[in-house]
Amino acid sequence: PASVGALFRDRVSASATKVAFQYATVGADGTDTWHDVTWGQANDVIYALAAALVELGIQPEERVAIASGTRYEWALADLAVMCAGGATTTIYPTTIPDDVAFILADSASRVVFAEDETQLAKLVGIRDLVPGVMAVILMSGSVPSDAPAGWVHTLADLQARGTAYLEEHPGAVDERIEASRPDQLATLIYTSGTTGRPKGVRLLHSTWTYQGAAVAAINILTEDDLQYLWLPLSH
Repeated sequence: PASVGALFRDRVSASATKVAFQYATVGADGTDTWHDVTWGQANDVIYALAAALVELGIQPEERVAIASGTRYEWALADLAVMCAGGATTTIYPTTIPDDVAFILADSASRVVFAEDETQLAKLVGIRDLVPGVMAVILMSGSVPSDAPAGWVHTLADLQARGTAYLEEHPGAVDERIEASRPDQLATLIYTSGTTGRPKGVRLLHSTWTYQGAAVAAINILTEDDLQYLWLPLSH
């Protein structure tokens, strides 16, 4: 496939009713409850989020940052960015505010997905340093009453916005996927900054699709396998 968006769309077409993701929620008694999400269900959310990014004005190869630990919503945001034609910028959840500001400015990120109120507080504190960030999307929790008005939105709000946009522009996301090229920027993975300022590593769509083709060719991972993600997706 020419891009990650095309790769994702092909997988949804082939495996719509199969489980794509599993994630856990923790009850008051500390017990984990696991939830299954099929490729078709994930597609509905990802397309809505991608459409909202298009409606917000994200252009091909424009950067959208994710400041979060490994979680289901990280995958949703990442795939939505690429389906919208944008490029994901990764930020470790432990990154200090000064380095967060540097990464956002260096990458010229326009939107940030923030995991929780801890990540949101960092972004609010550096807002004056990142005037190019036009919106922050909170993955979990509700928007604090003292958050900058109109700047912070919940993931559910973004999904609803995208669903409405798709009703008026049903082909908006598919058009972005079909326009994405193998040599187009897909991801900026930033180093941890232990030896100086973090450095962004440019990864193209062909980087990811080649990895997928290589995995398929040597048959080390199949659609029936279960992969548990532990290391940070920002890495």
